Amino acid sequence: MKTMKNIFLIIIATLTISCAGNAQKEVKKESKVYEITKTDKEWKKVLTADQYYILRQAGTERAFSSPLNKVYASGTFSCAACKTPLYKSKHKFDSGTGWPSFDRAVDKNVDFDVDHKLGYARTELLCATCGGHLGHVFNDGPRETTGKRHCINGDALIFEPENQ
Repeated sequence: MKTMKNIFLIIIATLTISCAGNAQKEVKKESKVYEITKTDKEWKKVLTADQYYILRQAGTERAFSSPLNKVYASGTFSCAACKTPLYKSKHKFDSGTGWPSFDRAVDKNVDFDVDHKLGYARTELLCATCGGHLGHVFNDGPRETTGKRHCINGDALIFEPENQ
């Protein structure tokens, strides 16, 4: 009985040490310095509460809540924070997910990162100029084009019609 108790204590001690050791490891991610940087206070002055939540706190708006979800006029969807052109309407499609969806971004204007906020890795999309969170990219887009679906929060975007 004493041997079983000792084995049990060794197992518990090993698990405790290994869990504590891993919990203390901090993953340091090199943060990119973006061309446009502002303090939280400065961002709050220029963004609505919803835009701030999405772009600066990596939030997600409710599905089917954005008026931009059904905008298909010719033009450009730009970052609501810094006005960088991000997506062209010719690359927009109805994914049925409730968020504006595109099969590709304007070249070099969107950065890719990885987030683990839901407990698994997802490819996060960020504005390459200000670092604002836009949404995520998935591999279930139109097969006849890129096969990608850039699932974007409408509050992260502003639409600029082509003729203006």
